[in-house]
Amino acid sequence: MTWPFGLAIYFVLWWITLLAVLPWGVRSQHESGDVVTGSDPGAPTVHLGWKKLLWTTIAAGVVFSIGYALYRFDLLPLDFLMRISNPPHS
Repeated sequence: MTWPFGLAIYFVLWWITLLAVLPWGVRSQHESGDVVTGSDPGAPTVHLGWKKLLWTTIAAGVVFSIGYALYRFDLLPLDFLMRISNPPHS
């Protein structure tokens, strides 16, 4: 695997992980009982953006490392992946 290809895979994993991490720990203004006048009651009370970016980077790094180890040490052979991903030929 070349490093640009690895970086592209990490980039995609990072965005998928970000979408999974975004709802973690969100409390709306309505849930906390502190609704700011003129704002939506469903808006988050505290933003926590940098924490979520950090967790996203860590989680994507772990997932990428596991995937890279499976690829590098041939623990998930390419012919097996091709066999399960292609429909049977008739």
